[in-house]
Amino acid sequence: MAERIEQRLEDRIPELEQLERVGLFTRKEIRAVLRKASALEYKIQRRALRKEDFINYIQYEVNLLELIKKRRARTGYSFKKDEIEHSILHRVHSLFNRATGKWKDDVQLWLSHVAFCKQWNAKHQLSKVFSTMLAIHSNKPALWIMAAKWEMETRLSSESARHLFLRALRFHPECPKLYQEYFRMELMHAEKQRKEKKEFEQAKIDLGEFNYSEEILNGEMARIVYRDASQKIKGVEFQLAVLSIAKLFDFTQDLQKEILESLQARYADDPLTWDYMARRELELGSLQPTEHITKKKKVSEMAQREERCCAVFDEAVRAVPTEDMWKCYITFCLERYNRKTNSEELKKKRLERTLSVFSKAHESSLLLEALYKLWLQLLLDSSLSEKAVEVAEAATRHFSQSVEMWQMRLQVLIQLKRDDVTQCFEEAIKHVKSKGTLPLWTLWVEWSEGTNSKEDTEALYQRSLHAATPAESVTMKEMYLDWTYRNGGYKKVKRLFTSLCENPPFSLDFFRKMIQIEKEQESCKMLHLREYFERALREFGSTNTDLWLDYIKEELSHPQGKPENCGSIHWRAMKMLQADLVEDFVSKYTLLQTGHL
Repeated sequence: MAERIEQRLEDRIPELEQLERVGLFTRKEIRAVLRKASALEYKIQRRALRKEDFINYIQYEVNLLELIKKRRARTGYSFKKDEIEHSILHRVHSLFNRATGKWKDDVQLWLSHVAFCKQWNAKHQLSKVFSTMLAIHSNKPALWIMAAKWEMETRLSSESARHLFLRALRFHPECPKLYQEYFRMELMHAEKQRKEKKEFEQAKIDLGEFNYSEEILNGEMARIVYRDASQKIKGVEFQLAVLSIAKLFDFTQDLQKEILESLQARYADDPLTWDYMARRELELGSLQPTEHITKKKKVSEMAQREERCCAVFDEAVRAVPTEDMWKCYITFCLERYNRKTNSEELKKKRLERTLSVFSKAHESSLLLEALYKLWLQLLLDSSLSEKAVEVAEAATRHFSQSVEMWQMRLQVLIQLKRDDVTQCFEEAIKHVKSKGTLPLWTLWVEWSEGTNSKEDTEALYQRSLHAATPAESVTMKEMYLDWTYRNGGYKKVKRLFTSLCENPPFSLDFFRKMIQIEKEQESCKMLHLREYFERALREFGSTNTDLWLDYIKEELSHPQGKPENCGSIHWRAMKMLQADLVEDFVSKYTLLQTGHL
């Protein structure tokens, strides 16, 4: 091993001598490079190889290349690159090849090699990297797309890119993304040929026997890709994705027409098809030059376009009366309403249209639960409070088991300061199953704290503890404890804490809250703190190391504490904690003893 390392270090000497001779590095820096290289070489020649050692070595060489680049820029010396940089680049490629050969499954390592090749313009080497990587990771479409894009955009080889896409499709015959990128590549190739032909014609250059194929120039290859993909990939999303790609090129009108006809014929009942057809009306605007149109005319034209969109949507909800179709319609209306405009008339028209669509969807019983919330918010923002109350009530009738719907209705009533809030809470608790009612109870007690008397609020807290599930009552206990301390003082909260401790389950925060309350008192008693810590440790002593450490800290720092108890607490912790937490506890306890925690 030593001989091999010595040989590799000797191979570095010519480049290091050149670096010193041309004045880019000093003799001292050359020695430092040799020492570092020697240490790194020994690490990658060990029997038990580690990926981190290769990464560190590669990073060191890359940093060295960057330093040489900066020094060349500073001194203005640009010669001897073959003797210096080329040698380092060759070594980095060799390191990457060894690393990827050892850890073939690490995609990030392959991508790092690809990024390095791109950064240093190593095209020949990158071609080899892609070839090897795709042979191993042929199951990853994204890597095939990356390689094909590089061939097309960097090497300007559409033939190689096409070959890669065809190979990829043999492995992934039903991958939508591969077909989309292949489709895009063929259109880019056609556009490139069209530009070449135009330039030749403008320069009046005789092309001789060479002729550009009219079929390729018109995007026929892309049409073939699309037709093949359409037979294998079902779904309107793919059709729309391909159509959006085709629209980026100005010579694809016939192709766009074919895709659109296929979309309407095969997916006439899909809401996304109708959504696209409706939104398309926005793009089909006036052909008049926009610079000579007045603002009033622009507003009028935009209103007309939106009316045409809504006409298509109205037809859509008649043809496809589903929740998803109404959702598309409402989403469009909300998008238009939220667009900024200086025209109050247009803003008002958009609001009226949106509210009307919400009402129609509700009347059809096809309004999704999530959309009721948007409807209510829009009504409240528009100061239509009575309508908001009416809609909230209808929403809870339609989704009587939904906690979110009841919560939303209650928030509306609270915001409007209505008198029937308590009645609504009672109704909500009656309709919703006990599991999952925590948001309703927390909202109710929070509202009661600011509205009702202390006696009513306390009675409500007591009721919530019995009505909520055991898991949900944990949160209510924390809130009850906090509210009692704020409104009844220390003695009352201590009595409540003792009472609540008889009814598990508890949270750690429940005990920590009581410990914090005790520490806030002027006459903070260690006896009480021990009681709270002991109660907490009975529940969480096996899973929480910090609780034991806090207990020890209190014994050490409290005026009434007994430091001699720390040993027994430590012994109990070692016995009670789960096996995987003992090591963490020991290290933290050591830091505490040395004053670093």
